Amino acid sequence: MAGFLQRDADADDEVLHEINVTPFIDVILVLLIVFMIAAPLATVDVPVDLPGSNVERQRRPDKPLFLTLKTDLSLMLGETPVASGGLAAALDGATGGDREQRVFVRADKAVAYGDLMEVMNALRAAGYLKVALVGLELAPGGSGSPP
Repeated sequence: MAGFLQRDADADDEVLHEINVTPFIDVILVLLIVFMIAAPLATVDVPVDLPGSNVERQRRPDKPLFLTLKTDLSLMLGETPVASGGLAAALDGATGGDREQRVFVRADKAVAYGDLMEVMNALRAAGYLKVALVGLELAPGGSGSPP
């Protein structure tokens, strides 16, 4: 009988070698929720009425550089106002002097073509030759397409 009691005491002293993953899963779920909330806040939020476009969407880089021309002809680089004479310096500061980086130009549809061309000429004079024009995506056959 004493031997039987000895075996039960040894069985209670065994250590379980398993990892409790429940706290790890809780941390991962909290991080997922944080990133889901923060992701929409990372976009540029300058109000501008863009004209529509029905061409196929191109792949956008992870951190695009937006240059916005508003109706009052003021310029915004990302969400920062830029003086027209200081465009080259602002672009160099935002890109770290990398003139091969693509600049996405957004202009309000009320802006005259000549004013948009002045901005394009300023980009070329600053050495930024890779320029993409941004427009609203329209459904195929949707309104806004030229007649």
